[in-house]
Amino acid sequence: MNKDEFIKRSKENLKRILKAEGLLDEKLELAFEKVPRELFFSESNRENAYLNNAFDIGYGQTISQPSMIFTMLKKLELNKSHRVLEVGTGSGYVTALLCELSHFVYSVEIIPELARLAIERLVKLGYTNYLVLVRDGSIGLPEYAPYDRIIVSAASPQIPNSLINQLSDNGIITIPIGGLELQRLMVVKKIYGNVKVFQDISCRFVPLVGKEGFKEDAIKNYRIK
Repeated sequence: MNKDEFIKRSKENLKRILKAEGLLDEKLELAFEKVPRELFFSESNRENAYLNNAFDIGYGQTISQPSMIFTMLKKLELNKSHRVLEVGTGSGYVTALLCELSHFVYSVEIIPELARLAIERLVKLGYTNYLVLVRDGSIGLPEYAPYDRIIVSAASPQIPNSLINQLSDNGIITIPIGGLELQRLMVVKKIYGNVKVFQDISCRFVPLVGKEGFKEDAIKNYRIK
């Protein structure tokens, strides 16, 4: 079996897993099919693209496991009218999925090298409904607010007030909250100006570094495990 055939079969197997877990509705399945996850991996590591695991992408960051990505996307209840803020561009894979699922994506990445690579991949795939900026994602992007949906792909010790303030009414945030080693996925909803927070599954993400996230000195001994 050559590499392309192996990747194709791995993708079909992962799709079966995600469907069995109830994570792929019609819209999410179409996005899963359309976005080639393998292109967000290095050439030497593409055979791992459709394993249901997180993988190191360099610079102390990871591409999240597919089941976690689609759990977060499903809870966002996205549609094509939504303006989305993504905190943590990373590889750009989730950005591409968001481009398929929403009207426009504003994505923030703190590491310039990752932002550059993500933009190269998104350009190659032909996406135009996004903007990637190198910023402190913990304070969002107030100049483009409000956002209908916010997805945070890094762990924070608390829900940043800036993100809540930039969320539109009837908006939703998905964000992992907790310590460096373990977090709980939180779903934040703003309903008629009132903020409600719902706890979901346990998870483990790299830390959100910034003014309203973890401080640099707090993560100096942090390592991906």
